[in-house]
Amino acid sequence: MPFNRSLSAYLTFQLLAGPVLVLNFFLASISFATAQQAGGADAKSNSAATPAAQAPAASSAPEQTPVENMKPLPGDMPKPSMAPAVDKNGTPLYETIQEDWGSLELGVSNLKPEPPLETPVDDSQQNFTRQLVSVKWRAGDPIDLWIVKPKGVKNPPVVLYLYDLHWDTDRFRDNTWAERVTGGGVAAVGFVSALTGHRFHDRPMKQWFVSELQESLGSTVHDVKFILDYLAQRGDLDMTRVGMFGEGSGGTIAILAAASDPRIKVVDALEPWGDWPNFLAKSSIIDSEDQRKEFVKPEFLKKVAPLDPVKWLPQLKVPIRIQLVHQTDATPLECKESIAAAAPKQTEVVRFETISVLAQREGQGRLFGWIKEKVGDAGKTAPVTAGADSPKAQVEQKPERAQP
Repeated sequence: MPFNRSLSAYLTFQLLAGPVLVLNFFLASISFATAQQAGGADAKSNSAATPAAQAPAASSAPEQTPVENMKPLPGDMPKPSMAPAVDKNGTPLYETIQEDWGSLELGVSNLKPEPPLETPVDDSQQNFTRQLVSVKWRAGDPIDLWIVKPKGVKNPPVVLYLYDLHWDTDRFRDNTWAERVTGGGVAAVGFVSALTGHRFHDRPMKQWFVSELQESLGSTVHDVKFILDYLAQRGDLDMTRVGMFGEGSGGTIAILAAASDPRIKVVDALEPWGDWPNFLAKSSIIDSEDQRKEFVKPEFLKKVAPLDPVKWLPQLKVPIRIQLVHQTDATPLECKESIAAAAPKQTEVVRFETISVLAQREGQGRLFGWIKEKVGDAGKTAPVTAGADSPKAQVEQKPERAQP
């Protein structure tokens, strides 16, 4: 079974819905994998349904999986219209972008933010508000931001949430997710990476997140800077207390963004990608061997080398948690070890043998407790720990690094 196709789905199923029969989920996942379709599961709660997972084939555009019982926001919260696919000269818009994807800094990039399109705030829930905002600084690439704020908290700290390449924005509409990420008085801002979800359009089908890895990573790191600029000018969030949670490719971007923007004070990375030579040679994310041959060529590796989290991790000074699951092959074991070895001394490296152990220990919203505690006020946000019967994880305390 290709675990990379079911990790996000399984974690969402477990972390939002709580303990369930694992066997049924894996039987469903196996049948989907056999048919080479997206894996997913619906998990119902008292407030809303959990989004079904999306797992498009690596070489195809992400598909939108219907979400049963997903309640629309007031006025249906329509997404702004997509920009035209070509400019007045007939040139595809993505070919007109002037951006240095190989650098974490904006540098020579020619990106100019446009006025944001802000929908009305949804105030219908008891404990939080939610707002969809469309921002854009790149031709043909509007970005949906879902801003979820706890009620009764003035200028709360905020955590950015970025999941892996298989996810669009559906989970940010889920009431259970929103309740859990805002619990304790912390705001949440969800968005998706470049070349994923609603941001994949008007491109050749052969292009996808990994085939354009330099662009995917570089663009999204730059996006984080502009997103933080926008959040700062809103004036309703405490921008001295900002964290970023990322899963898979999102975890990689969280590390890179923290290395380039000092406004990010905490990083929580679940199964981050990295160590590109090994990752591109062995990751099950890449299911076309013909494509893999292209990705391991020296010219491809040279382009993505400046965007390797293994390079940037040692320079981070902020609190970091890295969670690694042994029995998954999206991030090969060699890459997990390289990432753990590169992490600075203040990092908490937490290891789990299986996804189910992670889900049992971090379910019911506990996954978000660590980062909320770090960015929130200690007196207002109590530490979130595993229950008495939860499986234990192996937590490594990084040793002091020897002085050269």
